[in-house]
Amino acid sequence: MEKRSRKSPPFEINGEYISPGTRQLVSIQAGTTMSNHPLSVTADIFHGKKPGPCLLITACVHGDEINGTEIIRRLLTSPVLKRLSGTLLTIPIVNFPAFTSRTRYLPDRRDLNRIFPGSEKGSQGARLAYTITKKFLPLCDAVIDLHTGAINRPNLPQLRIAAGDASSLELGRAFAAPVTMLSPLRDGTFRESAFKLEKPFVLYEAGEASRLDAASIRFGVQGIIAAMRHMGMLPPSKAAHPSGKGIISKSSRWERAPSGGLFVPHVALGKAVATGDILGIIAPPVGGGDGTPIISTTDGIVIGRNNEGLADEGDALFHVASIRDAGSAETQIQESNDRLPELHAEEEEHPMRYHAFPD
Repeated sequence: MEKRSRKSPPFEINGEYISPGTRQLVSIQAGTTMSNHPLSVTADIFHGKKPGPCLLITACVHGDEINGTEIIRRLLTSPVLKRLSGTLLTIPIVNFPAFTSRTRYLPDRRDLNRIFPGSEKGSQGARLAYTITKKFLPLCDAVIDLHTGAINRPNLPQLRIAAGDASSLELGRAFAAPVTMLSPLRDGTFRESAFKLEKPFVLYEAGEASRLDAASIRFGVQGIIAAMRHMGMLPPSKAAHPSGKGIISKSSRWERAPSGGLFVPHVALGKAVATGDILGIIAPPVGGGDGTPIISTTDGIVIGRNNEGLADEGDALFHVASIRDAGSAETQIQESNDRLPELHAEEEEHPMRYHAFPD
């Protein structure tokens, strides 16, 4: 007798039930705004026909980090989800008040990612954090949180994972970003709340605030799909994915402006640098002169850079991940860029040609 395939039961969230094989928006109210309109967290949920894990994907914890919102939009319209087992629980905009203001922070100027796990009766940010922690986090088996660098400070596509967190590192290896930073947990972060609940948590950083960057978005979509395959939410793919081939760094440092003036960078994201290398110069805006060199104090890979043309003394200019064999790491990063599938112009929603690690 032929076996019947198992069917997933409805997915329950906040008293609502989502049928197998359907996609649905669910809003959970956290409070009210100054105009007395609901302050809500809205999830876009794709519930598979077959049972499996639940993956929570969040974006815009910081309101101007919009790459993640676009990553989720593309992911939810991908044809691969027709074969989904389990539940894709996404929150495209966590910090809606900051998103509508086009700013990083909440209206009270606090950072939402320092308020977790939040409070049911606290400030606006505390209520948002509480809703995420109590209503969404318990439902999932793992979390991927999407971020960018700040305005004019783009990041190389990279992951942040808590040092010593083996389950998160395993998920991160499947994602296979060019660089993975093993960084300590910080008090009040979403990542810390997930860690306390023993939820594998991967934080993806790529691009900069207030800009949609095609390569960062494509790396994000590709990495999430690979992580879902690793979790058994999607069938294995015949196409090769560089699982486990990313570079891991345990520390990093910012190289800062030795003086104030015009900032002229010489090194692009993803490039290897050695101790003593000149990364750029600070040139005097008046009176001419050769300028003061910015010297690397470590061997590694440039994973973040300031793109502003002016700097005060002490401004952070180059973020360098410490790596012993930086030259080999640079080659691996270029290979990861080369593995991005070529898209025809009609398939790319951002048709302008981008390089993943632009100068």
